[in-house]
Amino acid sequence: MLYFLRIFKLISFRLRRENLHKVLFVLLALILAATVAFSYFEEELGFFDAFWWSIVTVTTVGYGDISPATLGGRFVGIALMMLGIGFLGVLTATIASVLIENKFMENKGMKEVRVKGHFVICGWNFRGRDIVAELRADKKTMDVPIVVIAELTEKPLDDSNLHFLRGEVQPKILEMANLKEAQTVIQLSDDKLDAHVRDAKTILDILTIKSLYPDVYVCVELMESGNIEHCRRAKADEIIVVGELSSNLLVQAALDHGITHMITELVSNRYGNELYKVKLPSFLVGLTFFEVMCKLKKNNDILCIAVENKETHKLIANPDADYRIGAEDELVVIATNRPELGYKLSDN
Repeated sequence: MLYFLRIFKLISFRLRRENLHKVLFVLLALILAATVAFSYFEEELGFFDAFWWSIVTVTTVGYGDISPATLGGRFVGIALMMLGIGFLGVLTATIASVLIENKFMENKGMKEVRVKGHFVICGWNFRGRDIVAELRADKKTMDVPIVVIAELTEKPLDDSNLHFLRGEVQPKILEMANLKEAQTVIQLSDDKLDAHVRDAKTILDILTIKSLYPDVYVCVELMESGNIEHCRRAKADEIIVVGELSSNLLVQAALDHGITHMITELVSNRYGNELYKVKLPSFLVGLTFFEVMCKLKKNNDILCIAVENKETHKLIANPDADYRIGAEDELVVIATNRPELGYKLSDN
C-alpha cells in the first residue's frame, strides 16, 4: 500500500513539474464538454449515457453500445477522437515513464529506501548470495527486507524484498538506507582489494557506521585475526575471522573425521538441524540447566547446549548441571526449525 502511495505522489509531482496537470484539466474539460454537447444533439440519451460514451470514445475502447445518430453528434465524436487521444496519450506516456524510471532507479541503486527492521549488507562478494539465501531460509527473516550497499552497477539479486544502494559506506548512503531503523548490519570484506587492505577498509566502514548509529548491531567479516582488536575498538558487536574459522575446521576434520559435516549442518538454515537462540519462557525460570535440557528434549525434541547470561553478556556453553536459569537468560538450542516456546511444557 505504501509503495503505491509513493508511486502516486511521484506521478503527481511529475505531472506538476511538467505542467501536465494542465493537460489533465483540459482532458477532463474536453470530456465534460463532449458529454454536454453529445447529450444536446442526441436528445434520446441521458447525461450519464453521454458521459459513458465520452469516456469510451476518448479511451479508444469503442464498445459500440452507444453511437451518434445525428450529424451534430458525429461532429462531436470526431472532435473528441482527434483531441482526446492526443491529451490521453501524453498522460499515459508520462505515467509509464515514471514507473519505468522508478524501477530503473531501484535496480541502479539510486533510490532512497523506506523500510524498517531490515538487514543491511555493506559490501558484496561471492559470499553475498549465500548470506541472502541463509537469511531467506529462516522463518524469522524470510520476509524481512534486506538492503545491499555496494559499488555494483545494478541490483545483485532478483529478490522483490531486497533493495540496492550503489556507493560506499558514507553518511549520505547510510541515511538513504534508513540505518537508524535497521536491526542488523553485516559488513563483508571487499575481495577486490589486496588482502592487507581489506581489513583496514572494513574497520574504517565500521567506525563510520558506529559513530553515526551506535545502537545498530554490527556483524563483521575479517580476513586476519590480528585485526580483531582494532575491530573491537571500532565497536563491532560480533567478529568472524574467515581464515581462522576455516583453519580451525580443517584441524577438527583432521582430528575427528567427519565432524565438520555436523558443524556445516548446524550453521546452515537451508537443511538439517540448526542453532537457534530463543527467549526463555517464564515457566522455565529458576530451573536448573539439566532440568531445562531434559524438558526441552523430552517434550519438544530440542537440545539445549548453551545459555547466554544477559547480566554478564557472556555465552556459557554446556553450563554446569545445577546452573540456575535466570529470567533474563536466553537459550541456545539445536532444532530442525526455529522453536516457539510460548506455551507450557507438559510434565509427562
